[in-house]
Amino acid sequence: MVRLLRFLKHRWWDERTARRVLDEAALQRLQQRVAASEQRHSGQIRVCVEASLPLSYLWRNADVRERALSLFGKLRVWDTEHNNGVLIYVLLVEQDIEIVADRGLARHIPPDQWQPLIDHMAQAFAQGRFEDGLARAIDEVGALLERHFPASPERPGQNELPDTVVDLRR
Repeated sequence: MVRLLRFLKHRWWDERTARRVLDEAALQRLQQRVAASEQRHSGQIRVCVEASLPLSYLWRNADVRERALSLFGKLRVWDTEHNNGVLIYVLLVEQDIEIVADRGLARHIPPDQWQPLIDHMAQAFAQGRFEDGLARAIDEVGALLERHFPASPERPGQNELPDTVVDLRR
């Protein structure tokens, strides 16, 4: 029964509902925030927002972490010079959040250190403040990257991955 309810919930969530949560202007502001952050460190931040899981994930009852790891690979977040890419993945229908950090950053930051960041986002999401939650997450990830991978004077703000928010809400 739980699987059926999850399936129906994911099929019910549509693009119009997702657009009310994060419109195009919000996505543009988040993109600008990522670009500004990446001027201060050598890391790469990707933000991915998805309305609901694809049918293949629902069919096999896959969890959100599996989807985030898959997108981490597909979006080539792992493919940076210093292995310091970070994916912030949000599944809107479940208001679920995953942070996936590449191995270069994972050497410096234990997995449990991401939980407060996720908790801040979840609190903002519960209040309907999706853009604020994502903006704060970008800032917090940026601060961690700046601490461990500051921009060097000879290569300030080198951009290895697109800054656009990956919008899988359709």
